[in-house]
Amino acid sequence: MACWYKEADKVGDIIISSRVRLARNLSDLPFPRRMNDDMFIQLKARVKKAIDEIAATGDLKLKFIEMNAVPENEINAMVERHVISPDFARNYHDRAIAISDDESVSVMIGEEDHIRIQVIYGGMALDKAYELADCLDTALNEKLGFAYDNQLGFLTECPTNIGTGLRASVMLHLPVCESSGQIAAVSDAAGKIGLTVRGMYGEGSKAGASLYQISNQITLGISEENAISNLKVIAEQIVDREKAARASLDIKELEDAVFRAYGTLKYARLLNSEEFMKLISMIKLGINMGIIEKDTIRPIELLIIAQPGMLQKSFSVMSPRERDEARAEMVRNMI
Repeated sequence: MACWYKEADKVGDIIISSRVRLARNLSDLPFPRRMNDDMFIQLKARVKKAIDEIAATGDLKLKFIEMNAVPENEINAMVERHVISPDFARNYHDRAIAISDDESVSVMIGEEDHIRIQVIYGGMALDKAYELADCLDTALNEKLGFAYDNQLGFLTECPTNIGTGLRASVMLHLPVCESSGQIAAVSDAAGKIGLTVRGMYGEGSKAGASLYQISNQITLGISEENAISNLKVIAEQIVDREKAARASLDIKELEDAVFRAYGTLKYARLLNSEEFMKLISMIKLGINMGIIEKDTIRPIELLIIAQPGMLQKSFSVMSPRERDEARAEMVRNMI
């Protein structure tokens, strides 16, 4: 299976990706903020042993990586590929991650909690992502013993995660809702059933390329299945809102904007991140509206691999000007 952002161009339209995260802590260790170096060494060793045992008896194979061995450029690129969280990247020293070859499954060790299980797929695949995350959660719990209270549920470092410890999200492409000023209404609708709207990299991030993450906020007093069901319902409502907004567009004006974006991307010699994100978002809209053939360009893949960290990973350390040149060349070659 290809990584999520390559799959997204095949299966994603307005809904680009689906992700499920589970926060878990071992019952016999203090939360990470109160752990010393020896405790972190113990935590990593125990999780690695459990993951190796799971791999030996099943189909899920995860590679265990010490983050101290990962170059900084690759760490930034891992955030851009949504493999690790920005918080984990900011405090990666002496931490570790276990990850599948296609990066659809990762286990961050020593983030805010002892373990963060993550599964991410392209398109609307919340049920599939949750099923795999739940299976891995159950297998790890049997070997490690997670902190759990019969009344509160799973115990986590942050009280906002107590209960299910579940954060499920979908990433949506909402260029017309954004340009018509409807994002505030979308956010209000989501908030009424315990969901939140954030930028493409989650809390505190901006909505580059008109990409927004919709995720659950409530983890206590609700089952994991109900939280995911609520998220699916509101995601489909937002999709319907975006489709309705697209239906009201002047098609000739849209064609003009799409082909102007295409022309710039095809021939530009310098492309900074901000301009590129706006243009590739327009290309994505043009593909979804049937203006550009679907198989001509892979906008989500391009969006990810042309991010600053991904470029620096591919072409070594570069100045901002050199990145803009490399981005323009890469885009020209891919469209």
